[in-house]
Amino acid sequence: MIDLHSDTLEDEDFDTILSSDIDFSGTLSFEKPFLIRGKVRGEIVASGLLLIDKEGVVDAHINAPQVIIRGLVNGNITAADKIEISPSGRLQGNITTQEIALEAGCHFNGYCTMHEKKSGNVPIS
Repeated sequence: MIDLHSDTLEDEDFDTILSSDIDFSGTLSFEKPFLIRGKVRGEIVASGLLLIDKEGVVDAHINAPQVIIRGLVNGNITAADKIEISPSGRLQGNITTQEIALEAGCHFNGYCTMHEKKSGNVPIS
């Protein structure tokens, strides 16, 4: 699993980059780290890290293990592991995840549902 702290990610960390001149509509599916700088409409179903960069505009429902938002997202997100919204990130939609990081300056308008991390620890009562 890639360290999600978005400041440390470089282009080389991604197998595929959707460049800023691409406008995609439909269902986007991938397994390896994916970077969006263009526009995506529809649905994103992934088993790898998704990063929406500052230039990225996504109007889609997203299901991925890890999502980093630096750009604009309109749609609900389900992330099994973590969602991170950076200071330049904008999200209009609901979140379901295990862990979330909202950095100062980001914009999030929606509901957040968090599920507990699965571990071998005994719950405290």
